[in-house]
Amino acid sequence: MNKNWQPLIYGILIGLGVTIGMIMRPAGAGRSLLLSGSNKFSEIIDLVNAAYVDTVNFEELENDAINEVLQKLDPHSVYIPASELKAVNEPLEGNFEGIGIEFNVINDTIVVVTPITGGPSHQLGIQAGDRIVKVNGKNVAHINIKTDEVVKLLKGKKGTEVKVSIYRSGYLKLIEYTIVRNTIPIYSVDAAYMLNKQAGYIKISRFAATTYEEFKAALLKLKQKGMQQLVLDLRGNPGGYLSAATEICDELLDDDKLIVYTSGRTSPRVDYRSTREGLFEQGKLVVLIDEGSASASEIVSGAIQDWDRGVIVGRRSFGKGLVQEPFQLKDGSAVRLTVSRYYTPSGRSIQKPYDDDVDAYEHEIFDRDQPVETEKKDTSDKGKKVYKTQAGRVVYGGGGVKPDIQNPFDTAIASSLLTRVYAEGLLNRFVFTYAEKNRKELKSYLSYAEFEKTFDSRNQLFEQFLQYIKSQNISFSQADVDRSGQWMSTVLRALLARQQWKDEGYYYVLNKQDKAVAKALNALGEYEDLLKP
Repeated sequence: MNKNWQPLIYGILIGLGVTIGMIMRPAGAGRSLLLSGSNKFSEIIDLVNAAYVDTVNFEELENDAINEVLQKLDPHSVYIPASELKAVNEPLEGNFEGIGIEFNVINDTIVVVTPITGGPSHQLGIQAGDRIVKVNGKNVAHINIKTDEVVKLLKGKKGTEVKVSIYRSGYLKLIEYTIVRNTIPIYSVDAAYMLNKQAGYIKISRFAATTYEEFKAALLKLKQKGMQQLVLDLRGNPGGYLSAATEICDELLDDDKLIVYTSGRTSPRVDYRSTREGLFEQGKLVVLIDEGSASASEIVSGAIQDWDRGVIVGRRSFGKGLVQEPFQLKDGSAVRLTVSRYYTPSGRSIQKPYDDDVDAYEHEIFDRDQPVETEKKDTSDKGKKVYKTQAGRVVYGGGGVKPDIQNPFDTAIASSLLTRVYAEGLLNRFVFTYAEKNRKELKSYLSYAEFEKTFDSRNQLFEQFLQYIKSQNISFSQADVDRSGQWMSTVLRALLARQQWKDEGYYYVLNKQDKAVAKALNALGEYEDLLKP
């Protein structure tokens, strides 16, 4: 892999945190555990408490010891302290309690990126671009505030109040709001729109408790618009609930087909099958995956591939075939313990080896060097166990789902400038400033389709961005611009679309220049041939 891409991919992995490669079934799963009464660990802690020479932070000591034990098991068994458990669970539960805004800290100020539709902030009239300068009378601007500190200030129990003072462009005085916190939805279907007259596009960012209902609603919306073909985008989706993955597969597969099965040392085999008539069992289907697609994403793509139900396009998925179960501890903390492996319908486990340390396991994607993962040459399956799809196509176990059509990294656009622009968040910072000055113009566009077709036809936005970069004392060469300029220009326009139409506008604009989406559309035209053995 080109080293200019590594910081970008590494940032994605870090952002996934403990959710990377996660697939979970419900707590306890209807079984009780008989635990051993022997506890040498407690004896040692008591001994340290009674006789050790210095004062010891026992909570920190216990946490470190627990983490060390779990790391010896596998990369996905994790301990979550009680103080972090709620925040970790919220993205999968599909909601949180707070004031209902997406925000960013820009130039040391809390900036509202967008109020969440239907939330308390949206209902009060708080707008994108508003700057929160006081919370409960306390100044929060230009004090080097961190994102996690903002979250603690604004989130809270449903029904509680928080007072915010907002600066809004064009107003001489601060605007005061008293916001009553409420339950705020976290959506996992980021976009659902028509790519053309026949093909729909659905982007799923995680498999949460609400994902299936969101997906079903998206399918119905697109079918009403004439959708006969579907591109399902699971790129960068780290996983989530097993049930969400199987329910989505049930909408895409005929009745009584095996979707996935799980089995473990203390967990008998459990088969998950399609059980009802789905909303999209017959139309042409393409699934997009990449190295950030893990666990539940791999269950969906693996089932679709094994049944020859659709074409898989992209890059080899993460390679995580383990199932975790959450166990609550007495102090409110929890352990997500690996209790079983899952297998695709053909019987393959897609779990990649984890004999080395955790860092080596998570960074394995950097060893997928070009040109190994290209259309011209691919030796990545050497030594892997061979399986066959229903139609007799060869597939492999032990290292992720390999796409039917590869979409390698576009190394031609990589540059040191692009890496620095992403690393320092310069695209987002510039777009915020531009949107604040030109919000009236953005609102004049009736749709993101009109915006994509007519906005900035002379590419003046990118020229302004280059001037902004120079003002940040960042030097670059014409070669950098030649390599990365078109992509950065597209991302700038997509980020502006997000300011007005949220994630759906962002993906609509970005996908116009996305080679994987282009390959997906081509695959729909060659569909039958691609699914032949």
